[in-house]
Amino acid sequence: MQKKKNNVKARTTLLLSLPDEHQLRFSKYKTARELWAAILKTFGGNEATKKRKKNLLKQHYGNFKAEGTETLDQTFNRLQVIVSQLQFMDVDIEKDDL
Repeated sequence: MQKKKNNVKARTTLLLSLPDEHQLRFSKYKTARELWAAILKTFGGNEATKKRKKNLLKQHYGNFKAEGTETLDQTFNRLQVIVSQLQFMDVDIEKDDL
């Protein structure tokens, strides 16, 4: 019983820590172990790939600006996606990075 409860808790935590646009895609995995393996396969990669992804995210963050046709909510949501991805990859933004 406790093992099942822990699995549900771990699976839920993993799902909720994913950016919104990925949650539906990963919700099909029934156990936390399966879900974690799928997350690693999707977002993992070698160190060079991770570094490239981090640098690209930093660049998106540094170049971020509101589009003329979007609402404030839309602008905020776009920024939140970038910030969530940065947090997911454990990237800290320094003033020197911008």
